[in-house]
Amino acid sequence: MTAPTSADPTTEGEGRTPRPARWRTSSGRSELGRAVLARPVRSLLAIYAVSRLVALLGIWIAAHYYQSPAGVGHLDPGLPDMFRLWDTEWYHRIVTEGYPIPLPADPETGQITYSAWAFFPLFPGLVRLLMVTGLGFTASAILLNLALGAAATLLVWKVLSFPGHAASQPARERLAFVAAALWCFYPATGVMLLPYTEALAAALIAGALLLLMRGKYLGVAVIAILLGFTRGVAAPLGLAVLAHLWLRWREERASGTAPFAHDRTRIIIMCLATGISGVAWPVTVGYLSGLPDAFFQVQAAWGQRPDQGPFVLWFSWAWDQRGLLAVIVMVALVATYLALVIGRHGAWIPLEVRMWALVYPLYLFAVVRPITSMWRFLLLDFPLMALLASVTMRTSTGGRVVRHWRRRAVVVVVVLVLGVIAWSSGLLPYVPWHVTPP
Repeated sequence: MTAPTSADPTTEGEGRTPRPARWRTSSGRSELGRAVLARPVRSLLAIYAVSRLVALLGIWIAAHYYQSPAGVGHLDPGLPDMFRLWDTEWYHRIVTEGYPIPLPADPETGQITYSAWAFFPLFPGLVRLLMVTGLGFTASAILLNLALGAAATLLVWKVLSFPGHAASQPARERLAFVAAALWCFYPATGVMLLPYTEALAAALIAGALLLLMRGKYLGVAVIAILLGFTRGVAAPLGLAVLAHLWLRWREERASGTAPFAHDRTRIIIMCLATGISGVAWPVTVGYLSGLPDAFFQVQAAWGQRPDQGPFVLWFSWAWDQRGLLAVIVMVALVATYLALVIGRHGAWIPLEVRMWALVYPLYLFAVVRPITSMWRFLLLDFPLMALLASVTMRTSTGGRVVRHWRRRAVVVVVVLVLGVIAWSSGLLPYVPWHVTPP
């Protein structure tokens, strides 16, 4: 395959000569695309705002057509009811009542049972801080998540735009922009409207990866500690940190300079903070409750049993569903995803981000039981949308952007919007006799 020329209509991008006039359509799509990329922050925020309306529509449809009155306690379920279901109730308890001491236990067996201790404290703490203004819990949580979701969208775009430790890609800015836009329409994106932690976690993770790639190690350390009180993602973040340090060590050694010169103290602090992040909340729960393993007992009550072995619960679940065929399909899906991350469609993504994309989903499958909430958890795997953008916009070899990528992107967005409606309608409603948590 010959290299495309600068006048090739399929390769317009950063560092390329603008298309000749004969390639411009009467609709002005080329001009519109350049205008959007010329103001990416404004454009992404506009797309994010549209995605919030789509998510709100999905929640409204779920409320009026799928929510059973039995799940909300009255005969006319409405939009406000959907903001008080599932984990939202637990965060509301934390904000209004705090964490219970002693830990709730089954009166017959004495075993630790469900409680708010399974939920990390930073998000409810921020909501409570916002409530000082006089807003109620739901309004404060929604406003907080709207702001955090916007910040996360911009940070995802900046992370994917970063050119370091990635294969050369003339259309990088365009790919990163489309990937961030697609992430706004991830099927479970409605959770970032609800009083859940996904928006906060996404902003912190993307921020940590961006600071890591820029060498701002003390900033990474601060965010790692905050993540320790937000979500249990220290392990995949730690491997992204190690990947970055390995790359830097290799590059500096090859250039003849002393590895990590002038940054060794900052690197040590970052590594220590990342390690502390993994145990910060479990240790806090153990200290405050007086039971060293209290956090893990509470998690076990919620059905999370990593002690039974990594991946075991998923293979058992697949076998119980459809036998060997289900196991083969599950393995094939995981293998396809890994091949995309490692292969040509993931090559344009910075290696630190690819490490996150590789480890985070595998970490989930290793420690989380089979549950419908996995759709929500995978929202934090934002490089998935970078892969989707590449498959949508580029040739099968990943060599160049196809001329009709806009039409393909529109089709993908339509499918994702249908996914938003499906997620909201299928998982968000609460029916006591059919529990499928979002």
